[in-house]
Amino acid sequence: MARTKLAILISGRGSNMQALIDACAQPGFPAEIALVLSNRPDAGGLDRAREAGLPTAVVDHAGYETREAFEAVMSDLIEAAGAQLVCLAGFMRLLTADFVNHWRDRLINIHPSLLPAFPGLHTHERAIEAGVKLHGCTVHFVRAEMDNGPIIGQAAVPVLSGDTPDALATRVLAAEHKLYPACVKLVASGKARVRGDIVKTDAKVDGLLINPA
Repeated sequence: MARTKLAILISGRGSNMQALIDACAQPGFPAEIALVLSNRPDAGGLDRAREAGLPTAVVDHAGYETREAFEAVMSDLIEAAGAQLVCLAGFMRLLTADFVNHWRDRLINIHPSLLPAFPGLHTHERAIEAGVKLHGCTVHFVRAEMDNGPIIGQAAVPVLSGDTPDALATRVLAAEHKLYPACVKLVASGKARVRGDIVKTDAKVDGLLINPA
């Protein structure tokens, strides 16, 4: 069976991208990486991708007068690569509604909180300040509203007494590296589909909650 082709969008070191590279190298994994695209020419993840022998591209947002023009070039490259699923992996640009709607239900993101709690930035600091006992990460289909969309899977991480944002971030990142490949596997294999505003999974899966311990 043909594997689902992925385009991975990054802005930085690409640690979640690396988790997907490792997963795609496993026998039987239902996806392969067709393109790694960055909006930053100096993104460390580009070197990782090249070392893995993957096609890469750079579309520097600073070179475009509008977000629409920037995204049009990205979209053309993604389509030219034959990608069927776009994975945001530390891509630090807000996307327009037009781009999101063009790739609707083919665009997923990982966010470092248990959405809908703590959308946006500084999630670990905010979780500690709020006194929550569980934090974590979420993989979801992207919608035009920031950090919003049907949830594919989540991983829960306890907030420990005396936690610092950095310590909590380290544990959440370890959970991200397990959760993202697991969710991509579900979507790429057709076992997770959007119905309305909810992700319905194969009866054998019954949702996805990763325990990183």
